[in-house]
Amino acid sequence: MRKFMTLISEEMEKAFAAAGYDSALGRVTVSNRPDLCEYQCNGAMAGAKRYHKAPLMIAGDVAKALEGSSVFESVEAVKPGFLNLKVSEKFASDYIRQMGEDERFGMPLPGKPSTIILDYGGPNVAKPLHVGHLRSAVIGESVKRIARWHGEKVIGDIHLGDWGLQMGLVITEVKKRQPELPYFDADFAGDYPEEAPFTVSELEEIYPTASAKSKEDPEYYAEAMANTHRLQDGDRGLRALWQKIIDVSVADLKKNYENLNVDFDLWWGESSVHDAIPAMVQGMRDSGKAYESSGALVVDVSEETDTKEIPPCIILKSDGASLYTTTDLATISERERLYHPDKIIYITDKRQELHFKQVFRCARRCGLLPESTELVHIGFGTMNGKDGKPFKTREGGVMRLSTLIADINEEMKRKISANPEIGEEEAERTAEQVALAALKYGDLSNQASKDYVFDIDRFTSFEGDTGPYLLYTIVRIKSILSKYEESTGRKAKDQEIALPKSKLEKDLMLDLTAFQSVMDGAYQDAAPHRICAYIYELSNDFNSFYHATRILTESDEAKRNGWIALLALTLRVMETCIDVLGFSAPDRM
Repeated sequence: MRKFMTLISEEMEKAFAAAGYDSALGRVTVSNRPDLCEYQCNGAMAGAKRYHKAPLMIAGDVAKALEGSSVFESVEAVKPGFLNLKVSEKFASDYIRQMGEDERFGMPLPGKPSTIILDYGGPNVAKPLHVGHLRSAVIGESVKRIARWHGEKVIGDIHLGDWGLQMGLVITEVKKRQPELPYFDADFAGDYPEEAPFTVSELEEIYPTASAKSKEDPEYYAEAMANTHRLQDGDRGLRALWQKIIDVSVADLKKNYENLNVDFDLWWGESSVHDAIPAMVQGMRDSGKAYESSGALVVDVSEETDTKEIPPCIILKSDGASLYTTTDLATISERERLYHPDKIIYITDKRQELHFKQVFRCARRCGLLPESTELVHIGFGTMNGKDGKPFKTREGGVMRLSTLIADINEEMKRKISANPEIGEEEAERTAEQVALAALKYGDLSNQASKDYVFDIDRFTSFEGDTGPYLLYTIVRIKSILSKYEESTGRKAKDQEIALPKSKLEKDLMLDLTAFQSVMDGAYQDAAPHRICAYIYELSNDFNSFYHATRILTESDEAKRNGWIALLALTLRVMETCIDVLGFSAPDRM
């Protein structure tokens, strides 16, 4: 099923051609003056100079060619040369009737699905998730779901920070506290204990303690560096202890991400590609792309068209140590070897833009992947407090993500518990659902690259452009459909959409016709905020229709059944949209 806008643009293009003008002038857009018309075409303005004619004359010719059109109810040429359009009620209702008959609302699947690897998450092991991890997880999960809805094969990877000095620091501090552990005995040849020698809470305290000590004590730092090298060189005991750190951290991370309704297909970390680095580096040397500079191994990634200086990409430091850049490049190489992706998308803080520009250019220059493989970096802005500064606790520290989620859950429970019909257990369950919608929609409704203010009072409001408002709208539709089915014994989904009986009903129908275009645009540009804007408008138009229409008490059965069918389709579309945004709606609130 083709896009609604494509069909009406084609009708306009035919009319331009029939009137003797270039059909390419017939592109139709949504009207920026909905008080005057539903759609508009400005092609006559563009064609005036080319055809040496007043734009109003061209528009008049095209309007005449559209007389009797089954697509447009009215076509009006207005000064200085605009074409104001209203779509035929039958054309609109026939289109959404076809949408309702298809599981995917008429949206076709690609002939050959693309393989996309999505790199998002990026937490460090042995550290708790904090609010800085929210955006990559929330945006990444939605981008993944949107691409899957589009029909692509998407592989989500958390890309853990599980290698390097931070691991040496943790190991060193554990050794100071528990030197008797077998992991530190070079002569130990037996099986290491199954139970980790620390809890996740203890582990989260160990790292900052070790980090602080390393900054004050040169000997401690040197020991941590030595343990890092021993770990990376394959020391049996340290590798076993490191695995315990990973196991404890990942178990906790999975719980936290589950609370966000976020999951990953791969739990790769920097360590996953450690063994692939030597061969990759040697290949760079052999090809002549990598060269020595001040003792370090670098690859030049500058281009003639650069307006700013792009520094060389450092592959190995002067002491031979690898960097984030090195592991990112090795990860690209391994992803190509194992999955042959058509596209790799990275979702990180936008301040990493230069890093990824260097990495992408280096990967291409060194032939780590085919030229056809698309490399994309989606850089997101900062989540700020009401003071406009990065979001902090009241004490000024970085807030744990679990604390933020708990605070929103508590606020939503307080509001939902005000409904006497909802028991405590249901209120708690519902509060978690609505709180997640508040959190995710509050983030996703902003364009990813922009900073935004995290305002818990506004995000948890049941009014305005918020997640709870959308869910309340969905719950309202569910309630109407449920009452209809109870009172009539008929299924809402079995009713047939009829011609609109009012402008508000037609507005709702036209909103639904835009679904394909919105979903396709959100996929092409990796832009969840477009879906947020769409369902907010859809919610507003539904609520306007609802308040003006006595749906369940309508005596005309055919009219009522048509409305019920329209509501059933609206509900399906809205639930699909919130699902790709990563949250769901309760049955009541």
